[in-house]
Amino acid sequence: MAELATKDACDLLDADHIAVKHLFVEYARLAMAAPGAAADRRPIAQKICSELTVHAQIEEEIFYPALRKAIDAPELLDEAKAEHQEAKQLIAQVQGARPGSLQDELVAQLARAVEHHVKEERDHLFPKARSCGIDLDALGQQLKERQGQLQGQAAR
Repeated sequence: MAELATKDACDLLDADHIAVKHLFVEYARLAMAAPGAAADRRPIAQKICSELTVHAQIEEEIFYPALRKAIDAPELLDEAKAEHQEAKQLIAQVQGARPGSLQDELVAQLARAVEHHVKEERDHLFPKARSCGIDLDALGQQLKERQGQLQGQAAR
C-alpha cells in the first residue's frame, strides 16, 4: 500500500483498472473450469461490484469535477459519467442475480463495459489530465484517502 502513495491520480485509477481486470480474469477462469459451480464465483462477482462501486464514486466525487474545471472536453466527462451509469446498472443486476448462467452473462457484460470505459480513459481522458497542468499527485492523494474511507465503510 505504501507504493500507492507515490502514484498520481491517473496511475492510481489505472491500478484500480488493472486490479479489477484480474478479478474478471479470475472469474472467467473459474467459470471455464467449473461451469456448474456458479455459487463459488459469487464472492468474486461481489468483490468486482464492490471495487467498481468505490472506483466510480471516487472518480465522480473527485477526479471528474477536477478535470471538468481544468480541461476543455466536457463531452469526454459526460461520456465517462454515462459509462458509469451503465456499469452501475449492471452492478445492481449482478448483485441481484442468483448464481448461474445469468450471473455469468451479467459479469461478462460488465467486463465488456468496463474494458471499454478503461480504454476511453487511457486513450483520451488520462492524456488530457496529464497535459492540463492540474496537480495529479495531490489529486491522487485525495483519491487514495477517499478510497480508503469508502473501503472502510464497505467493510463494516
